[in-house]
Parts: sequence; structure tokens; C-alpha cells
Amino acid sequence: MDARISGMTLCDYFSAADDQAAVAVLQSSGGPGRAGFDVFLLKNIDPVVAIAQLEAIMTGCSYEEASERPRSGQLLSSPEDGPPFVVSLSDTLFDALVTAGDDDLARFAEPWSKTDELRQIRISVESAADVLKGLVGLAQRAQASGQRLYCWWAL
Repeated sequence: MDARISGMTLCDYFSAADDQAAVAVLQSSGGPGRAGFDVFLLKNIDPVVAIAQLEAIMTGCSYEEASERPRSGQLLSSPEDGPPFVVSLSDTLFDALVTAGDDDLARFAEPWSKTDELRQIRISVESAADVLKGLVGLAQRAQASGQRLYCWWAL
């Protein structure tokens, strides 16, 4: 499913076996999809602020707590080599995505769509739910193959 949302930055969420494999995607042009990774293609859903807000909503913690968790929006590639960059997603968010059911997605989509970042790019509740569904699918496939989640972030 391609849930690209109009805007400037590409944020392709993907799964990889480990940080080294994730960063290796930068050696091939075109991002993780062209490099053969399982990818959920997005625009403008940044892996630092917007994803930490999603984690806070899904886990019931504050944005500050979510953004300070290990691996939350952590830059794995060298800043001098990008953009694009490779950023990790927290294991806490990964676990929340893997266990989310359809009812959860509807419940989380509304408050997430009302965050400043998603309102600025005019993400509706329905679009937020579609993004969540795509991220849940990616996380579930990653869990089944023993992988973690990352974002290829091209500004």
C-alpha cells in the first residue's frame, strides 16, 4: 500500500535485521524499497516528532518520555553523509504497533491527527488511521521475521 501524503519530505518506514543493515540502505539510490526492504512509503510523517507523538498516544506516556526512550528518533547514519538519513524507531513503539488492533487504530488516529505536526500538513482522521494501519502491518511483518523498524528520511 502506498499511502504517500502530499508534501516535501519523504519518510519511508522500513524493517531491517539490525542498525548496520538499515544504514546500508544509504549505499543504494532510491531508498529502502529499491534496496529490497519491506517498506511503508510516506511523506511528511517525520520519525522524530510525529512518531514520538504517536508513541505517546499509543502508550499513554508524555511526549517528552516517548522522545527520550532508547532508539526514539535516533540518527543512525552520519549527519555529514545526508540527507537522506536513517533513523531508528523505539522498541516501545514497535511493541505498541505489533499489538494494536483495529479498534485501537481508530482510537489513536483521532488524537494523533490533532497534533500540530499532522494538522499543519492537513492529515485527516481517516488518513491518520490509514497511516497507522500501514505502520502496524509493517511492524507485524518485522516481528515475524525478527527485524526492527527504521525510517529513511529524505528532507
